[in-house]
Amino acid sequence: MRLDKFLSQQLGISRALVARELRAKRVTVDGEVVRSGALKLTPETEVAFDGNVLEQLNGPRYFMLNKPQGYVCSTDDPDHPTVLYFLDEPVAYKLHAAGRLDIDTTGLVLMTDDGQWSHRITSPKHHCEKTYLVTLEQPLAADTAQHFAEGVQLHNEKDLTRPAQLEQLDEHRVRLTISEGRYHQVKRMFAAVGNRVVELHRERIGAIMLDDSLAPGEYRPLTEEEIASVGAPHLQD
Repeated sequence: MRLDKFLSQQLGISRALVARELRAKRVTVDGEVVRSGALKLTPETEVAFDGNVLEQLNGPRYFMLNKPQGYVCSTDDPDHPTVLYFLDEPVAYKLHAAGRLDIDTTGLVLMTDDGQWSHRITSPKHHCEKTYLVTLEQPLAADTAQHFAEGVQLHNEKDLTRPAQLEQLDEHRVRLTISEGRYHQVKRMFAAVGNRVVELHRERIGAIMLDDSLAPGEYRPLTEEEIASVGAPHLQD
């Protein structure tokens, strides 16, 4: 990669501004001031801006985040803070959520810069399972699990929802596993049977479980096994 492209990505500025910073002698390569953006970088090259080393990224990145309430999963929102706030990573703005959560929903969010990988999670044809811990306003009706297993009719939708698994934990709390990702689906499913979701927390995407050790707002890289699990046969319908 050329030095000017690398600096543009790392600093989030235009090539024209990069050229200005180079002329101002603010950039060093392997300890030497460099003023030409045409220099080709190797993976071993050390680039620094104002003395701060800029990390080169080799290969795609994958993280799990325990999302707290009050943050959106889009990478740019003028009205609300985004989950990128929590990611202390180089060029964090290049990461995106593989399956978003609403602003008031908490739990597992997968962040990556690998578009093909995230597509295997979000594409409807892959039927990637997601499990949620749901707190309800009204006590759970006895026939709700049967309704969800058969599919329910959502408002303004043509097709029934795909069969979903409901496990009752107590009168007001359930664990729900769905294999599609319609707009506000969990909330709308309970609305369709006359109940209302008051808290929603995602625990699992495919074979990837939210790490119990992560406090809200904390994140960690995915393991090789977790990364490889996406697109594996057990995630398929």
